[in-house]
Amino acid sequence: MENINQYFKSYEELDVHQLMLSDTVRNLAYKNAIMNCKHMFKDKIVMDVGAGTGILSIFCAQAGAKKIYAIEASNLIKLTEQVVKENNLDNNITLIHSRIEDIDSNDLEKVDIIISEWMGFYLVHEGMLNSVLFARDNFLKENGMLFPCIAKLYASPCQIPSMYEFWDDVDGVNMKCVGKEYRKTKSMKPEIIVVDEKDLLTEGKLLAWLDLQCISIEELNQLGGEEYISVCNKDGRYQGVCIWFDVEFPDGSELSTSPFHKVTHWKQTAIVLPTDIEVTKDEPIAFKLELTRNSIKPRQYNIELVLLDASEVEHEVPCPCHMTKCIVMRTYIAEHNGSSDEDSIKK
Repeated sequence: MENINQYFKSYEELDVHQLMLSDTVRNLAYKNAIMNCKHMFKDKIVMDVGAGTGILSIFCAQAGAKKIYAIEASNLIKLTEQVVKENNLDNNITLIHSRIEDIDSNDLEKVDIIISEWMGFYLVHEGMLNSVLFARDNFLKENGMLFPCIAKLYASPCQIPSMYEFWDDVDGVNMKCVGKEYRKTKSMKPEIIVVDEKDLLTEGKLLAWLDLQCISIEELNQLGGEEYISVCNKDGRYQGVCIWFDVEFPDGSELSTSPFHKVTHWKQTAIVLPTDIEVTKDEPIAFKLELTRNSIKPRQYNIELVLLDASEVEHEVPCPCHMTKCIVMRTYIAEHNGSSDEDSIKK
């Protein structure tokens, strides 16, 4: 089994916190959501699960929370205590040096709000959401709120030129054979890279939609797993699958790690194909992508990508792809709606 102490010890490295605190998109998404909901925080009791340096706890105090339980399992809490005092909030913020799972629910009063920045790469890496749901089930008042409250996981076939084009010409030397071997190794595990929006070949497919108010820990053991059809919106080379996530707060605002938004420290997760496939506009791409919790290292997930034959997978209706059966279906729908095929596609 994994070494739990080693996991928490990794969060004592200040470089980790410098990376996260330098992520302005992340920080402001939380701060703005909290400040937009001051009426929810005013004179309320809050729990910050995995408080780290305490910045979210401080935001909550600034929004008017009466008491904040800042839960932190690592020894970083010694510095967090200094941060709290430096901001003159030691009367509002109570630091608890413990895993949330090790705290007796009878030792703390129920809280009105649970806040946490629990997201890892491809959303669920590190498995910290388990701890947030444990806190929800044991410490949150009935009708209490979670920040964030919704999480969504997306995937899209994409181009990854950094994995391919680099090897075509290394200062005038062709190294495609090296690139081929390089991609074989890279295809064995997910890559954390920045994927440019122009390199997405299709719209994102929703792999998972998690309502944190009610989802169970068991439901997190497997995400995705359906057969997906994505239709290319351009000509290109199918070189991998890009994964990203969004989380939503109770005020409706979002923190997005999509290629269409500003880059965060999470970047995107790419599943690299060992060889590329030429695709054309309106061509359907079929795949199955499944994330399964690793039974030996439960803070990690095994990601399995299976390429499927688009002709053997059920398509949405109407589907905008160029396959004959989908063209016929669009024509049939258009005729019964009294519009042209072209109009039906635009709709």
